[in-house]
Amino acid sequence: MALSRKHQATPVRASIFWSDIEALFRAFGAEISEGSGSRVRVALNGVRAVFHRPHPQKETDKGAVKSVRRFLTEAGIEP
Repeated sequence: MALSRKHQATPVRASIFWSDIEALFRAFGAEISEGSGSRVRVALNGVRAVFHRPHPQKETDKGAVKSVRRFLTEAGIEP
């Protein structure tokens, strides 16, 4: 059974701790390295991305969560 586009689109939740996102990357086998400042470089399945670690708060904003979703999709990780 195919889901409609409406049902495929899940709401983006903010307030996800960045440490949880990094743990998710590691669970999928991603290589994580520190960049300059708050940058974090992530490589997974041949796809590379640079994210900014949130500061001073620990929670990630909605825009960053969307970027993480897009990165995981491009890397072949599907829900």
